[in-house]
Amino acid sequence: MVFFEPHGVEEQESFQRVTLTNFSFPLHFHRAYELIIVHEGQVRVTIDHKEYLLQQNEAAFIFNNQMHEFTTVGHSAITIIIFSPELIGRFFMDYKGFTPVNNTFSLSPDVLLPSRGSVYRQKSFLYGICSTLEENTDFKPVQYSAKTKILHQMLLYVDTNYAAECTLKAVAEHLQYDYPYLSKLFAHMAGMTFTEYLNYYRISRACYLLKSSQQPIGEIAADCGYSSLRSFNRNFQAFVRDSPRRFRELSSRQV
Repeated sequence: MVFFEPHGVEEQESFQRVTLTNFSFPLHFHRAYELIIVHEGQVRVTIDHKEYLLQQNEAAFIFNNQMHEFTTVGHSAITIIIFSPELIGRFFMDYKGFTPVNNTFSLSPDVLLPSRGSVYRQKSFLYGICSTLEENTDFKPVQYSAKTKILHQMLLYVDTNYAAECTLKAVAEHLQYDYPYLSKLFAHMAGMTFTEYLNYYRISRACYLLKSSQQPIGEIAADCGYSSLRSFNRNFQAFVRDSPRRFRELSSRQV
């Protein structure tokens, strides 16, 4: 299962920083660069099928479109910084088409992390990270296969069209590939059928809206691509093991 996240495709340069405790996130990729910095505990990070165990004061620099996921090991406190490649344009151009042999490195415990304030302070910090990475590893040409590129295109199509009628037939017409070929490729590489992934994506979006908004459940179902509330409730129950209403109630108690 792979998620495409729309980080790094904004019209303007972006810089996002968040601190998380005991947090895990499934396999995904995006155009933006990402830093995972461990302050406490341990985090297991997998990048392009290579596994790292990050300890306190260690970090991972994930390049754009690298498949990655991370899982907390026991307790952990981390900072994640996701930023547009354009913020470090010179580095981006110098290493476009390359990825690190080793994505991880150590950081000084007293390093100051920039906020969303001055773009110059952000650039200064990020270029310092680039220098540290460059000093600690070699780089290799990107080796995405043709099949991986097709998968990326399919996931991007879902990200753009999940709220409307989104079918594998429409994807095949859009990408100009045979339907049976895309069906087999997706199932092999994502570990589920296209329809299963689409429903998972839609329900994940619905969970976010149920927790972060007061929209009626019927509106959320429609916004997530379900024309039938009954179908939405059935799929939600299958993936979340709870009803949308109870999920919202339990989420509100945890705030």
